[in-house]
Amino acid sequence: MAESALLLTVILFGCLFLYLALGLPLAFVLGGVGMIGCLILWGPSGFMIASSQGYAAMGKFTLVSIPLFVLMAMLLERSGVAEDLYLMMHNWMGPLAGGLAIGTVVICTIFAAMAGISGAATVSMGIIALPQMLKRNYDKNLAMGSISAGGALGILIPPSVIFILYGVLTGVSIGGMFMGGVLPGLVLSGLFIFYIGIKCWANPSLGPPVPVEEKAGLKEKIASLKAVAFPAVIIILVLGGIYLGVCTPSEAAALGVLGAIASAAFYKKLSWELIKESVFRTARLTGMIIWILIGAYCFTAIYQASGAGQLLTRLMLAIPGGPYVILAAMQLTFFVLGCVLDPAGIIMICTPAFLPVVESLGFDPLWFGVLFCVNMEMAYLTPPFGFNLFYMRAVAPEGTKMSEIYRAILPFVLLQAIGMGIIILFPGLALWLPNRMIK
Repeated sequence: MAESALLLTVILFGCLFLYLALGLPLAFVLGGVGMIGCLILWGPSGFMIASSQGYAAMGKFTLVSIPLFVLMAMLLERSGVAEDLYLMMHNWMGPLAGGLAIGTVVICTIFAAMAGISGAATVSMGIIALPQMLKRNYDKNLAMGSISAGGALGILIPPSVIFILYGVLTGVSIGGMFMGGVLPGLVLSGLFIFYIGIKCWANPSLGPPVPVEEKAGLKEKIASLKAVAFPAVIIILVLGGIYLGVCTPSEAAALGVLGAIASAAFYKKLSWELIKESVFRTARLTGMIIWILIGAYCFTAIYQASGAGQLLTRLMLAIPGGPYVILAAMQLTFFVLGCVLDPAGIIMICTPAFLPVVESLGFDPLWFGVLFCVNMEMAYLTPPFGFNLFYMRAVAPEGTKMSEIYRAILPFVLLQAIGMGIIILFPGLALWLPNRMIK
């Protein structure tokens, strides 16, 4: 039995990575390998196992929150909030060495707490903040690195779509996952800010303060604070409602969409074209996520029913060195996969194997989910397929090479690794807020 399970595991994952290497879409690879495996092992009746798994998954109410949070992000990206936030940051932080880069990370942190996806902040700040920093002779690597790393915070700071997928697959409270990402997200944001501040304090030429004639007066600074009004309302509606137990994540997502529409109306950007484009982009992105989820459930059906899952769990638990060595091995696996796969796909492939190991070792699945999302932040910045690398390439000045972007993000990837180490050493950073939620 063990030998057949080992052989099946090798065949399943061998086919999986072979077809992915050939460039086939992840959803069809997961679903195709799963369905063919069911057909070979159990004949046509095996299709019932895979289809029933996928059908049951689509009936989960929490999945409604995915298109709603994505729609909220799409609306906010074009609502005008980013421009006002940048003006506020320019007025308050501009006079400091590295202040524009620090302020950009702050804006990305705020955007992450509103949007839940990485691309919104990266693209918005790449268009708005990057030209302004380069115009003021900021070091190009520092400018691009701060935007790319700040944008990646959308993976960790709630409302993160990755948290929703993890919660759906593991049964961990999605509201608890959201709260678990707050403090770790602030820790990573703080590490970025600290690094930029120290680097520019040691060498002010890397991030020169804005010229004296551009410095805002106190009246202008106070007036610019109105920029945080709508973001604050949206964050309170979404995260505050979940924390206080007033609404579920899906209901909070609907409130967030309402806040995003109000924000677009306030900035006079609300139009039929904006709504139509946002809905179409939401449908495309959500469709991709849902198809990956359906394919993953087909793959998981044969994976679990064949005994391959139990075999991988035993193999992981047999790694010598104790629980934290096994944890490190899992995180290293995530990191390597993150270089070539989408975070949603990594969740689908690894969760069935790793979650039983996590529970056997006595680790909290919620804490492990937060660590996974920190790792996926790194995946958004690591070549060859880090999404934020391509977002940055799209908005960077003409002639910018990918090798320059790689050099720009390297210090921030190291800071993310340090942040992960801090969360491992101090699990309370991820568990303190969830333990105090009003259920």
